[in-house]
Amino acid sequence: MTPSHAIALISHFLLFSWKNKASQAVKILMNLFIALFVLNFGFLINESIADLKVMAACVAIAAVLHYSMLATFTWFFMQALHLYFNLYKIPTDMKHYMWKICITGWVIPSVVVVGLLASNKYDYIEVSDDNGTSVAMCWIPDPIIHTGVNIGYYSIVFIFTLTIFIVTAVQITHFASKQTKTQENSSTKKRVFSLLGLFCLLGITWGFAFFSHGPLLLPSYYIFTILNSFQGKHKTGS
Repeated sequence: MTPSHAIALISHFLLFSWKNKASQAVKILMNLFIALFVLNFGFLINESIADLKVMAACVAIAAVLHYSMLATFTWFFMQALHLYFNLYKIPTDMKHYMWKICITGWVIPSVVVVGLLASNKYDYIEVSDDNGTSVAMCWIPDPIIHTGVNIGYYSIVFIFTLTIFIVTAVQITHFASKQTKTQENSSTKKRVFSLLGLFCLLGITWGFAFFSHGPLLLPSYYIFTILNSFQGKHKTGS
């Protein structure tokens, strides 16, 4: 995912650096891309930092990784909220709308991370596979904290984004029912791909990773990886 996020960021700056104002939807999307880029980059270097055996560095990368993950979830929520405003024609031209969105998207995750830093909850962990191979990582060693904070945080986002997705799908289906047969046949594929893109963009695919257990665990990880590879390749309208 990291290369697509990097390409998206570069494309954004090339396309919009000469404009005074990009659309609100694009700005929200770029904040999501930044959070995803930091998350993927932090994950890639996490093991290398852990191998250094420097506690301060380990705590720092664990905090950055955790913050970027929570920020990603929060920006999924912001995407869904902005979509809700557009669906129901709620004005978004209020004073400092984007500032309020950005503050919410970046500050709320920091409150959680600062609290965990103050409580010394970041440390080394060992991750093992079925073959007995293990690697060191910097993360949250306490499974109760991990479950309560991360899965609890995402669950709130998941419920909201899934609700908005269903509402949007109903709206699109309702609109499609008013089209002629020729128009309907030509736009069915477009609607399917639009809904699939929205499904990925709102982060609903993360549910495959967080809510899977038992025999469905491995297949759900494959589905999660494949679908999340599309998150750097979709755009929403303003």
